[in-house]
Amino acid sequence: MKSKSPIFKHPILLKLQKCHCLNTLKQAHGQMVTTGLALETYYLSHLLNTSSNLASTYALAIFNCIPSPTVFLYNTLISSLSRCSDQIHLAFSLYNRILTHKTLQPNTFTFPSLFKACGSDPWLHYGLPLHAHVLKFLQPPCDHFVQASLLNFYAKYGKLCVSRYLFNQVSEPDLAMWNTMLVAYAQSAACHSYSTSFEDADMSLEALYLFGDMQLSQIKPNEVTVVALISACSNLGALSQGAWAHGYVLRNNLKLNRFVGTALVDMYSKCGCLNLACQLFDQLSDRDTFCYNAMIGGFAAHGHGNQALELYIKMKFEGLVPDDATIVVTMFACSHGGLVEQGLEVFRSMKEVLGMEPKLEHYGCLIDLLGRAGRLKEAEERLQDMPMKPNAILWRSLLGAARLHGNFRMGEVALKHLIELEPQTSGNYVLLSNMYASIARWNDVKRVRMLMKDHRVNKLPGFSLVEVNGAMHEFLTGDKTHPFSKEIYLKIGEINRRLQEYGHKPRTSEVLFDVEEEDKEDVLSYHSERLAIAFAIIASPSSLPIRIIKNLRVCGDCHVVTKLISAAYQRDIVVRDRNRFHHFKDGSCSCLDYW
Repeated sequence: MKSKSPIFKHPILLKLQKCHCLNTLKQAHGQMVTTGLALETYYLSHLLNTSSNLASTYALAIFNCIPSPTVFLYNTLISSLSRCSDQIHLAFSLYNRILTHKTLQPNTFTFPSLFKACGSDPWLHYGLPLHAHVLKFLQPPCDHFVQASLLNFYAKYGKLCVSRYLFNQVSEPDLAMWNTMLVAYAQSAACHSYSTSFEDADMSLEALYLFGDMQLSQIKPNEVTVVALISACSNLGALSQGAWAHGYVLRNNLKLNRFVGTALVDMYSKCGCLNLACQLFDQLSDRDTFCYNAMIGGFAAHGHGNQALELYIKMKFEGLVPDDATIVVTMFACSHGGLVEQGLEVFRSMKEVLGMEPKLEHYGCLIDLLGRAGRLKEAEERLQDMPMKPNAILWRSLLGAARLHGNFRMGEVALKHLIELEPQTSGNYVLLSNMYASIARWNDVKRVRMLMKDHRVNKLPGFSLVEVNGAMHEFLTGDKTHPFSKEIYLKIGEINRRLQEYGHKPRTSEVLFDVEEEDKEDVLSYHSERLAIAFAIIASPSSLPIRIIKNLRVCGDCHVVTKLISAAYQRDIVVRDRNRFHHFKDGSCSCLDYW
């Protein structure tokens, strides 16, 4: 006599696996009813899981016919429904039925899928009360999967401090948990591709520290891990650590897939090594739109507009469809390369050729493109004729263009709108204040400063990061906290004397205060990037380029000074400010003074 097939090999389960339409599902359901399998919880769970993927209304109809569904069946259907964004409301509706049930209550299998569903709008705010339910219904310590889903939710919610606290409570975090935290730190810093605050740099540094802890834990990284690590290196401009991560991928036979490859292209570009980024890009066999975007963005940030355009054309020739980001980086390249007509053609082709409706970010690129080229009236007209309301980014682009070309009327109009939209953003006030300071209109400078005071706005402090011997060093403007501060300031004095030999006269109009000329010269001398350059000259071999990241736009005087330092000390200096890269060599800059 043959033994019965194991429960997991029953023919009805095989039939359910092959159900791809509602008709075949109904046939399988009918067989389960006639054979009595529809009364068995195990088979019902498979039926619910399959039916929810094909027709949620049918799955709910089946569920509502079950006389006394167990928590297991509730969890099965909740898990299935929560995987589809348009079914999440049904998952929470079922969860609410558990809460109102006389005898049932949620268990450790109920929460993970619901927290995953809370990872994006409009469900984010549901995660907080759900956490309260975890504390109410589950006995500590939490189940491993509940812990993982909780820290993942708070990472997506933007509460990294809470996520890290929960992570620290886990005695032995697995690879997925380590990756969740690393990705969260890297993505948080990458929200601004060129960091504008200390917090962004801190998030990237935290990712590097956490990766160090992960290595000590003996957990082996995978491709997700290294993408997060490489992204953190990109944000910091930490070339040594990024190159080490590249080597780690090769040494440990990890896949150099399109995700890792794109991260490396982006990292080498943002660390100032455009040639390495190009070499790696050419070696990748699997290149998608994201990979092309990274390479085009690299050309754009380094001021190579023509190469960016060539790659944009090549991308389309290879059959890849440009996305919103592709248009942004390509227009950015045209803007910073002075390629106005080409940039306008890219913008026109969005709708006429690609069938894409321009979004706010594309109009922002358009305004920047026209404004930088001095076509201010056209830029203002385009801004006013937009089909949507301009945001702060667009008005800031117009303000920057007005400052660049000395159009005070337009600058004041732009600032008025910016104050309404972003009353607490210091950079808006500083841009207009720079305009007035450049022609010594100190009363107007004071008026702008009073506006800042009235709105309780503090100027964002300038800081620079420089990598020396694999370590990142941070400098504030006028900083005296560095261990080599005495030597740095002596070197600054030496640099200033050598600059005088080159005939340099400080551009004191860059100083936004009406003080004595000598005091203005001192203020300029101790800008954060100058301290970083002085330290690098002291501490690094003369054969190596100096690589600096600055959170603000490089001021005009520092730009002139850095060109002269590159000639006087025969050092290649690469500066990444909030707008673009500047490659200083033999007294000139790659931006051709157009930034």
